[in-house]
Amino acid sequence: MVTVALPDTWVYALRLPHDPRAARVARMTVRAALHSHGMGEVLDTVELLASELVTNAYRHTQGPASLRLTALSDGRLRVGVWDSDPYLPAPFDGSPRDRVPPVAVGADGGRGLFLVQQYADSWGGRPLGGDPLGRGAGKLLWFEVGGRN
Repeated sequence: MVTVALPDTWVYALRLPHDPRAARVARMTVRAALHSHGMGEVLDTVELLASELVTNAYRHTQGPASLRLTALSDGRLRVGVWDSDPYLPAPFDGSPRDRVPPVAVGADGGRGLFLVQQYADSWGGRPLGGDPLGRGAGKLLWFEVGGRN
């Protein structure tokens, strides 16, 4: 009998249309992938933060988005969300020490990026390409959670 060892690293990628249901599809995908890989300890955090980034992609762009889940060899999980707008919002536009202030209690929105900086172990972002007229190929925002101590 042959024993197959499952890899410690894996990647899932999901293309999302510009659709108000995209965040729900992203949450379902995150839940299924993390359950199947036994990563229940980070599931709620990843589901929330991925949903926030996908929601922002829908609200602030007119194009599609992509979600990518990457299990790294040291036990960390990196989640990336690409969208078609090259603008990098805080805290992704600077040092991880730069902080987004808390949102007022009665505000209708604006909590997503604050949640990322509160619950992710690290985060970053970068614009992707572009041309001389300022039209970019979008941006990639990412965060990481977990890892072996």
